[in-house]
Amino acid sequence: MNHPALVSHLQTAHRILVFTGAGISTGSGIPDFRGPNGVWTKRQPVYFQDFLRSEAKRIEYWDYKLEAWAYFKNAQPNAAHRAVARLQALGRVQAVATQNIDGLHQAAGSPEESVIEVHGSTRWIECLSCGGLFAPEPAMSYFEKHRQPPLCECGGLLKSATISFGQPLRRKVTERAYAEAGRSDLVLALGSTLSVYPAAEIPLVAIAARVPYVIINQGPTEHDSLATLRIEGDVAEILPAAVEALSAV
Repeated sequence: MNHPALVSHLQTAHRILVFTGAGISTGSGIPDFRGPNGVWTKRQPVYFQDFLRSEAKRIEYWDYKLEAWAYFKNAQPNAAHRAVARLQALGRVQAVATQNIDGLHQAAGSPEESVIEVHGSTRWIECLSCGGLFAPEPAMSYFEKHRQPPLCECGGLLKSATISFGQPLRRKVTERAYAEAGRSDLVLALGSTLSVYPAAEIPLVAIAARVPYVIINQGPTEHDSLATLRIEGDVAEILPAAVEALSAV
């Protein structure tokens, strides 16, 4: 699938901010949240304050996390993740800001230090008291066996190191994402409806500086009217072809 205008934008850019959403990972078997068959059509999210004050809500939260872990633990990067990593290897990308929590950009070869996980990561369990980070498997196994929310050795509540509804984003993470957007010479938004704020504000920092804005997504986004180039379709088909064409130049 050839998109000469996309290749042209990639050719002239050297400080691309890649911004990704759920649509880049559905091809890896990760369910989306807001689509017609998304997670939130079957489950109600557990809000952060409810998690803190209610044992029943913590059990509900861990029940969902255990169910989702089956998808996350075996997921592999797809052609879109690999295309982003290849674009980085070509020296075109300065940072990847992702709404996703699956770690698939890093698994595809994007350097850990270049990936900004705006909504956190399922790769870790964190203690809300001492701040410790732990591998997920023991906590998942404990909940599966006992049906009780796991606790840290310090006695604190354990939770996936992801941002729940009602939980503030990590300030240092968002500040870095805004800074990278401000330094970019192209924003490439992939697989996002660009409707979840404040994350969707990140590309707007670059737009305010008149940086070109390319959006690739299946279905409309809230930023379509702002795009320099808007491509409708599957990012796992469109981006790899463009990066291949760029590599051949």
